[in-house]
Amino acid sequence: MEQKPTLGAAEAAERARQIHSKIPEGGLFAGLTWRTATAPFPLGAELATTFDKLGRVLHQFYKAVNLLYRQSLAGKQPSWVAKWLDAGKDQQLLEWQRAQAFKNEIPRVIRPDIILTEDGFKITELDSVPGGIGLTAWLNQTYSEHAEVVGGADGMLTGFEGIFGEAARVSIIVSEESATYRPEMEWVAQQLTPGRFRVLDSSPRDIAPGEAVYRFFELFDLPNVACAGKLFEAATAGQVTVTPPPKPIFEEKLLFALFWNRNLRDFWRQQLGESFFAQLQKVIPYTWVVDPAPLPPHGAIPVLNLTDWQQLKNLSQRERELILKISGYSPQAWGSRGVHLGSDLPLPEWSKAVDEALASFDKNPFVLQQFHKPRTLQTEWFDLDANKIVPMQAKVRLCPYYFLHGAGDQARPKLGGVLATLNPADKKIIHGMTDAVLAPCSI
Repeated sequence: MEQKPTLGAAEAAERARQIHSKIPEGGLFAGLTWRTATAPFPLGAELATTFDKLGRVLHQFYKAVNLLYRQSLAGKQPSWVAKWLDAGKDQQLLEWQRAQAFKNEIPRVIRPDIILTEDGFKITELDSVPGGIGLTAWLNQTYSEHAEVVGGADGMLTGFEGIFGEAARVSIIVSEESATYRPEMEWVAQQLTPGRFRVLDSSPRDIAPGEAVYRFFELFDLPNVACAGKLFEAATAGQVTVTPPPKPIFEEKLLFALFWNRNLRDFWRQQLGESFFAQLQKVIPYTWVVDPAPLPPHGAIPVLNLTDWQQLKNLSQRERELILKISGYSPQAWGSRGVHLGSDLPLPEWSKAVDEALASFDKNPFVLQQFHKPRTLQTEWFDLDANKIVPMQAKVRLCPYYFLHGAGDQARPKLGGVLATLNPADKKIIHGMTDAVLAPCSI
């Protein structure tokens, strides 16, 4: 999948300048910039079709996660499932998570992080409080003047607006921790139905009965979100609606470890169906929870064939094609924070990371995940300062945004757009950064 130039140099340069000139005056990310693509990133018809259908699979996965947690609490599934997912959370948050008002609620925005490899694609994690909604909406709107983008010019905007149903007023509450993304959400609010949306900070406030709230803050950050307690109490009482719901299970990366746990295989096959289960097996990297509990002498960690997590520290560099990362409920659990690529670290640093993971299990579990090497492809961007097109070898992360429209069993995921983050090929971990090219996707 090479991103072949389709424009002459002069035309591409002019288009890039036009695109850059349309960035809103306040920007989209506070204090952050990116490299300007001369054209959308082409998915190809097969991958575009796959992404269009993937939302249904992930929606069903989230519903299954919700059921698994409830059944674990009720004794119908193993108790260690809820124990892992509840680790480190305070009692008030657990009470909100288990409240009847949120019993069947799942996040209404689903965004997988997808890496293209030589053998297809892999979903490295799911983000239930994703940044990039406004950015991708702006990219789709801007690039659609010259190309057909996935989701169309307004797919992200109509997708986001549709998750709030008939609510007359919607408040988007952005915490200080998430302040980088406030400009993009302010831009979104300005594009939607006039007067219906507003962006608020997290200072103490009352939310009017009947109002809908979009929670743009992670649950680990609740001590710094002054309005959270009153907001969640109002939602528990049915006075307002909140999405994503205050359910930290959906902010844990160990959901993929639960998917691969052999003890739960029958549950997943039953809840997902054979087709969806098989699809996820192909695209979710094998993932383990780093649990320091000793194994019996004849026991071994599946696939790794280790009999003790301490042995993980002594694997060769080639054997360490593994990602170690904190599962969730921590300021280190988003972006590229708290992520360790074993093959990229000297043995002492890798050993230190393993020790940290083992020591952290009771409060902040870590997961270990197979690392699938991203494929390298050719792209280009326009250097506004040098006034020239710059070719670049890149690795790409693709982020489709799915928006749930409708309620209960009638809810359906709608693909609003796909954000491509193209990092220089020498970067080991792909994430948004100043030297990344950000572009919408086309078919």
